[in-house]
Amino acid sequence: MGEALTGLELRSTVTSAGKLVLNLEEVQVGAPGPDEVVVRVEAAPINPSDLGLLLGPADMATLAAGGTAERPILTADIPAQRMPAMAARLDESMAVGNEGAGTVVAAGDNVTALLGKKVGMIGGAMYATYRKLAAQGVMPLPEGATAADGASMFVNPLTSLMFVETMRAEGHKAIVHTAAASNLGQMLNRICLKDGVPLVNIVRSEEQAAILREIGAAVILDSSAEDFQAQLTEACAATGATLAFDAIGGGKLANQILHAMEAAASRGQPYSRYGSSVLKQVYIYGMLDVGPTYLDRQFGLSWSVSGWLLTPFLMKAGMETGMRLRQRVADELTTTFASHYTATIGLAEALKPDVAAAYQRKATGEKYLIDPSR
Repeated sequence: MGEALTGLELRSTVTSAGKLVLNLEEVQVGAPGPDEVVVRVEAAPINPSDLGLLLGPADMATLAAGGTAERPILTADIPAQRMPAMAARLDESMAVGNEGAGTVVAAGDNVTALLGKKVGMIGGAMYATYRKLAAQGVMPLPEGATAADGASMFVNPLTSLMFVETMRAEGHKAIVHTAAASNLGQMLNRICLKDGVPLVNIVRSEEQAAILREIGAAVILDSSAEDFQAQLTEACAATGATLAFDAIGGGKLANQILHAMEAAASRGQPYSRYGSSVLKQVYIYGMLDVGPTYLDRQFGLSWSVSGWLLTPFLMKAGMETGMRLRQRVADELTTTFASHYTATIGLAEALKPDVAAAYQRKATGEKYLIDPSR
């Protein structure tokens, strides 16, 4: 079953004194249980969903390096007004990294067939040399796929697939997506193009629009354009879109989407002081803008704005659906669900102030990969 292994694990701590501390801790990974495996981590992406735990509400302008080259320590101040939200994690060293990929180096008695296999995995604590977890949390990669190919096979692929599943389950015809040139947005476009699902892509610049045009996206709108609202209304009318997934969160974009959907739904209908009877649904699944979400409620009374998180929706969909989606990701890993990375960094590099500032920006088209063996 294998012997205990010693490695490093990236940890994030919010102290009672109002400091964020990132460091590398030496940890011992014991032999796996009967249904467990130990994976040598070879690739783990830095997703926006990882940054909340990794960097928390730190003031990035106060990043400071310490420690040694082999064991760096990165610190930052946390503004006092943000500390109350951190009460549940004060002074607790927390492992980071939702997903990753690597090679199985030890396997329990019931799962020996996985030994030596390259696998993708999900379950947290992936920014580490080794990760022990239940075998059900890993999935063998297709023949010839690298760890980098499989590192992002869960969060973004399953999220984009569940957007389409949600659309179908709730009876919508098309989807509006914001921050649409992101890694996830590109996957969603490939899915919708392949499955014949109308998709309205909202970006913030011509550079982002060009990324989507290159992969064949049909409807691309630039929110910085003067006639954006009119274009969005026309796109909602043409596609019948009444469902949106918003990665921005704060600001007025969700409000603009609801207005466009209402204007499209009301065309040719008799006047009603309650607005159209068509339900307009916006799910906020990201926080690229951490400010308040602005809603003026001038888009009728049949609407909903709520949060969206992958895990609860997967649980609601059921195990059969979850396994079907996982298999599709594996089958289309290097095509529909391919991820491209700006840079590959080691654990120590992830704790350099300039590198942390770069991946914290969450810039469109930029995605960082951690290789703990570097």
